[in-house]
Amino acid sequence: MKSAVIVIDLQVGLFDKPGKPYEYENTIERINRLTARARKNRVPVVFVQHEQAEGTLKYNSPGWVLVRELTSDPLDYRVRKTTPNSFLRTNLQELLEREGVNNLIVCGYATEYCVDSTVRAAAALGYSVQIVADGHTTHDKNHAPAELIRKHHNETLSSIKSFGVVIQAIRADEIIKHMEQAGPAD
Repeated sequence: MKSAVIVIDLQVGLFDKPGKPYEYENTIERINRLTARARKNRVPVVFVQHEQAEGTLKYNSPGWVLVRELTSDPLDYRVRKTTPNSFLRTNLQELLEREGVNNLIVCGYATEYCVDSTVRAAAALGYSVQIVADGHTTHDKNHAPAELIRKHHNETLSSIKSFGVVIQAIRADEIIKHMEQAGPAD
C-alpha cells in the first residue's frame, strides 16, 4: 500500500484574525513531524490550498500562502482547490494515480468542512484513509466547541463502512511510529 500525506488549507488568510483554532500550535507541530517523516520515507506530501476569485484567499495573495509555522519543501506537491472537496475540479486524483498512491493520510483545517469533505471523497474514489486524529482542527462554533467537533469527526468518519475501504482516525505519533518501522518506500 502506497501512501501520501494530504495537508489541507493551513493558510494565512484562514488564521489572520484573533482566536486561533483548537490546539493550533500542537496541531501544526504534529503535522510538521509527520511530513518530515513522510519525506524521509519518500512518501509524497501534498499541500492543498483553497482559493477564491477575490478576497483573502485570492491565488498568490498574502492570505493564500501557507502559515509560516508550517514546514514545506520545494519537492512537496501543491494542489489548488475552490470547494471543500480537495478532489473536485483539481488535479489531486491524477497526481495520486501518477504516484501509485492508494492510501491517504489526511490532516489540516477545517475539520467539519474541507477535511471531512476530502476524506469522504477519497473513500468514495476507493482510497483507504487515515485521518490524523490529532492533526486536524477548527475554530469553536456556536453549536459546539472545536474539541468536540474534532472528536465527533474522528468517531464519525472512522465508523463509515459503506465505501468499502477502511477509514481510521489514528494519532500522529502512531502514524509516525509506523512509518519509522516501515522505512523508506522504494
